[in-house]
Amino acid sequence: MENSDNTHVGCQHIAGARTRRDFFKLVSDGIYGTALTYLLCQDLYGGTGKLTPEATGESNLGRRSVYDLKPRSPQFEPKAKAVIQFLMNGAPSQMDLFDPKPMLEKHRGELPEQFKKPDGASAVAEVRGLLPSPFKFAQHGKSGLWLSDAMPYLAEQVDDIAVIRSMNTPSPVHFLGLYVLQSGEIRSGQPTLGAWTVYGLGSMNQNLPAFIVLDDPAGLPVNGVENWQNGYLPPIYQGTRLRSNGAPVLDLQPEVADPPEMVKLGRGLLNQLDLLHKRERPAQNQLDARIATYELAARMQVGASTALDISEESKETLDMYGVGQKPRIQGVTYKNPGPDNFARRCIMARRLVERGVRFVQICLDAPIWDQHVALEQDLRAACDRTDKPVAALLKDLKQRGLLDSTLVVWAGEFGRLPLGQMHNPGSTDNPTNAVGRDHNGHGFSVWLAGGGIKGGTAYGVTDDVGYKTVENPVSVADFHATILNQLGLDYRQLFYEVDGKQERITSSIMARDDSGDSHPRSMPW
Repeated sequence: MENSDNTHVGCQHIAGARTRRDFFKLVSDGIYGTALTYLLCQDLYGGTGKLTPEATGESNLGRRSVYDLKPRSPQFEPKAKAVIQFLMNGAPSQMDLFDPKPMLEKHRGELPEQFKKPDGASAVAEVRGLLPSPFKFAQHGKSGLWLSDAMPYLAEQVDDIAVIRSMNTPSPVHFLGLYVLQSGEIRSGQPTLGAWTVYGLGSMNQNLPAFIVLDDPAGLPVNGVENWQNGYLPPIYQGTRLRSNGAPVLDLQPEVADPPEMVKLGRGLLNQLDLLHKRERPAQNQLDARIATYELAARMQVGASTALDISEESKETLDMYGVGQKPRIQGVTYKNPGPDNFARRCIMARRLVERGVRFVQICLDAPIWDQHVALEQDLRAACDRTDKPVAALLKDLKQRGLLDSTLVVWAGEFGRLPLGQMHNPGSTDNPTNAVGRDHNGHGFSVWLAGGGIKGGTAYGVTDDVGYKTVENPVSVADFHATILNQLGLDYRQLFYEVDGKQERITSSIMARDDSGDSHPRSMPW
């Protein structure tokens, strides 16, 4: 049938005689192309068994010969099912937040002998001697856990957190320290903790990524995407970035929606072709990951938008987290946008673990805890941005019965020195030259909550000025082993063979226990 303008209804008019190429061009899209391709595949491969599950390494039980994200049983009974990691890059100051040191006031301005040695602080520019904390410490909660007034909201949740005050790391350089914190190695290109977690356990939700990163819309953290890379693990285990503003994933939805029946038929056919393609190219992890990513993208078209839609939350919940709140104090070194976006990402993290996502990482765009100058103002600005949302997340998880099964991790790459530091010390009239602190990897603080962790506790001790660990040292390998232990994973059994060697996240950075044996160990929780 033709219209008055000499065009055919339902297809494009092609002048002149139609060739075979014209025919295939006309039917290459839509239901006609889908049906034709299916028939051609039947003619080519019918009766050969190449499109059956058995031919591609799949059994009727759904087990695959390729790496995937299907849920796996832990090695022993887990205390946590999911992890929310706060990547607090910049090195939060332990003696100004979690580890009170009154001796700093007594010896203000002095430079102890230990800091005059080559491995001490003699190389630190503009050293000003021991610097007392400008923050006031108090005991909080039923546990009496000490916390500074820089974190008034977390102070209300101290009975749910366990502070490790005796962390140590081999490098006080930001990018190297982050490599160690994230992957256990002091070099780039290694699998991160999130990748190891989903490699060991898979995902409880096949319609969302197993390892999700909610990075800051203002920019990437130090080391960028290396903070969620898969390294030598199959690429299917790398983190997936979801946006906190606008659509979670760009171009996830088609420009023109096809009828559901056509979509279902097309995806079924595509799956058959993928199985055939993979069978002819075995052990291609990059190919497996790419196909799995496209399949996941199709399933995410509904799930991702719903999971990150915080408009479903009550006004009371939004206010509790700090959504819409403007900054109360502005930083000197780094601009403080206020808690709004960080709060939104904390709510999204809770919504994701509710839906079975295994590992969620929340990042900052800059090392806002890196106070070489303007210690008090910049630290208060960093806490103004993060304290209320973090505390609200703990409270919200507990109210919903999720804290027991969700391990919350708050950690930076190292800590800070008890010494004061000032750039251009002769120019004291400029607020940007106010005193700060330099880096320290010998003793610093992190905390854990939920997931079987005993709250209201402090583990480990640093010396009188907060410089070095003196009791119960905790290496990054110990820290990783503890997290894996809460998830039901034995760090010794979680490995991946590379060139015949069993690689683990705990392979390189070791701790030494009281017997002198060098090996990682988990905390006594």
